[in-house]
Amino acid sequence: MLPEDIPALPRGVRLHFDKVRDKWVLLAPERAVTLDAIGHAILNEVDGTRSFGQITTALSEKYNAPADQIAEDSAGFLDALRDRRFLDVTS
Repeated sequence: MLPEDIPALPRGVRLHFDKVRDKWVLLAPERAVTLDAIGHAILNEVDGTRSFGQITTALSEKYNAPADQIAEDSAGFLDALRDRRFLDVTS
């Protein structure tokens, strides 16, 4: 994922707190992905308007972590979601 790419949740995909499991999940039609704290933090920043670079900078500042490590981990996570069609990305 490039810094200028803009990730967004496609229509029908949303974050949801599953009270039964006491966990955040990413819901799509007839599919769901359970999120850990890191995945939830990343997806909380995805709003469909900010670029990947802006998102990773915000995460780096929020968690006082190296920007390059945040970018590498976030790119892997978001690319996997894109491959499974849980995420759209525009350039």
